[in-house]
Amino acid sequence: MEKMNDSFIELGTEDTGKLLLKYAWPAIVAMVASSLYNMVDSIFIGQGVGALAISGLAVTFPLMNLGAAFGALVGVGASTLISVSMGQRNYEKAQNVFGNVIILNLIIGIAFSIFFLSFLTPILYFFGASNDTIQYAREYMIVILLGNVISHMYYGLNAIFRASGHPRSAMIATIATVVLNTILDPIFIFVFDMGIRGAAIATIIAQTAALIWQLIQYNKKDELIHFKKGIYKLNKNIISGIISIGMSPFFMNVASCLVVVLINKALIRNGGDLAVGAYGIINRIAFIFLMIVMGITQGMQPIAGYNYGARRYDRVTEVLRKTIIFATLITTAGFLIAELIPRSVASIFTTDETLIDLAANGMKIVLLFFPIVGFQVVTTIFFQSIGMAKKSIFLSLTRQLLFLLPGVLILPNILGTKGVWWSMALSDLISTFTALVLLIYQFKSFKKTGSIS
Repeated sequence: MEKMNDSFIELGTEDTGKLLLKYAWPAIVAMVASSLYNMVDSIFIGQGVGALAISGLAVTFPLMNLGAAFGALVGVGASTLISVSMGQRNYEKAQNVFGNVIILNLIIGIAFSIFFLSFLTPILYFFGASNDTIQYAREYMIVILLGNVISHMYYGLNAIFRASGHPRSAMIATIATVVLNTILDPIFIFVFDMGIRGAAIATIIAQTAALIWQLIQYNKKDELIHFKKGIYKLNKNIISGIISIGMSPFFMNVASCLVVVLINKALIRNGGDLAVGAYGIINRIAFIFLMIVMGITQGMQPIAGYNYGARRYDRVTEVLRKTIIFATLITTAGFLIAELIPRSVASIFTTDETLIDLAANGMKIVLLFFPIVGFQVVTTIFFQSIGMAKKSIFLSLTRQLLFLLPGVLILPNILGTKGVWWSMALSDLISTFTALVLLIYQFKSFKKTGSIS
């Protein structure tokens, strides 16, 4: 048996607050870098190509969500399985999970690209493209889909970095993609005059460079998780475990895809292509703060997963409470920015006054209940972290399908474009209350079984 890494020992012994900061700050930096990665594309596209190009980019969000859904299905499921396996001292299983992740990402990444490239134009029209935006959406997605297997592998291996006690390695990989993408974007868009396609090329090149670095790290034999013979044969039990846990973020992203399609269609019907562009801007702003929260939850995941597997339920409770506090502070900051300086934020992406007005007005409504969203996100990821996939899936789907979907279908008929914005805000409010009820019920269940005193 290989010698246990100190990273795993500390998960069950170190102060949970210190652990959360240690594991969360690299993840936060990585997630902020990831959100800036997307924002950089939007800014350069908006300033260098035009307002309609932002709308074209927004049309691709549903397809990007679908790609993220399959990536999360493997990456999140595997990383949680590895964390729990480490807590149970089952290192051989953790290594085999890693091998299965490599093969699954190759299969899914290639299959996804082939299918969607074959039907790209009708799919983009279905997602909300118009005759004015279809060219931008197609140019961007063709490049992204051609490099999709690289993206899947990059995100999957980064998730394993975090789960295997190397959050800094995950951070380095993500920061590297952001820096390289930021350098390449203006070169391909302005110097080479490649427009929105240049932004996509910069994205894939940056991810390829980071993936090469990841492969070098995983080739180190002294690491607990590394490339070795005999781990790449697909195992039915491992795949089942990965999928059962990963189904929560998978369904969350699939549901998000469906809802974004309906949002795009409602916005086009009530406000035109620029309203879709405004949603793209709002989405990028909210994404920054949600990614910070996701970074915090990624710091929580290995701690909660390990201690739940080790039956240290007191430590599970502590790290959950501290994560909720940090997440609430972050989303409150997002709320204040959206309410106080929405026009200044929107003007970063475009000089088009109509688009700025649409984005600023929408931002103030969409992020109205943002302070409590952090709690909802943390609770959803918490259930996922301790292997309670059904509860995590339920919380994921209630916001998107049970609360947001009816709002998108009904409110725009009454309030027009504002109805789209209000449907998002109200779904945040109701889904957070649902998460609170479910979490209270779960902890009462823990106390009844004696898991938590």
